Amino acid sequence: MRKSRIRLFAATGVALAALALTACQDGTGTTDEGASESTATATTDTSSGTSSGASKGDATSNEHGQAGGTDAGGGSTDAEKAGNTGSTGKGSDKSAATGTGTGTGTETRVACNGSNTTVTAQPVSRPVNHMLITVKNTGSQPCDLTYYPVLRFDEMQWVPQPVEASQPQSVVGIDPGQSAYAGVLLASADGSGDGGTTGHKLTVGFQGRTPNSDGGPSATPSLPAKGVYYDSTLAVTYWQQSMEDALTY
Repeated sequence: MRKSRIRLFAATGVALAALALTACQDGTGTTDEGASESTATATTDTSSGTSSGASKGDATSNEHGQAGGTDAGGGSTDAEKAGNTGSTGKGSDKSAATGTGTGTGTETRVACNGSNTTVTAQPVSRPVNHMLITVKNTGSQPCDLTYYPVLRFDEMQWVPQPVEASQPQSVVGIDPGQSAYAGVLLASADGSGDGGTTGHKLTVGFQGRTPNSDGGPSATPSLPAKGVYYDSTLAVTYWQQSMEDALTY
């Protein structure tokens, strides 16, 4: 009987001790759980804060990145626009240049001759014994007069020589509607010439790009009804741009 009570007391003590221990463990556990919960909460908060911060930072970065991208895109667009404008400008310049080049560089110049000019021959009072030949460009393109006119009165068998001192520095060109000139010394003023005669028909020949070459159709300007007197001193100037230069020699 006593043994049973002792066992009962012992079992009761063990039970009380277990309860006490459980209580302590529960208290500690509660504290621990609180600490754990607090820690977890802190961690969660920290994590949440970090996550929120990171997300916010990422969002901000993304916003800035997109803004930057937009700026860059805008810049690229501006650059492209500028590039396109530059390209267009270049094209325009090129077209303009090409247009200018075509108008100037490829301008066709032809030889002046009896097919695209009108030619007149008129004796002048000063200087004495001189005649002026005028060539007017009646074509639609500029034409060039090379060297000097090749003159022949009637059936003359010789060619009058040029006045070498009258040779210009460059080829004489005539724009449409404009004129160029040559002077003719018909006879010497001092009577030193011989074989004087009167011509009633004059043929004016044109030279090509090389001396004494054929420059195309000749012209036959009208002469005064009484004709034109000339002798062996008959000479002609090179083509001149002005009337004054033509009558200087």
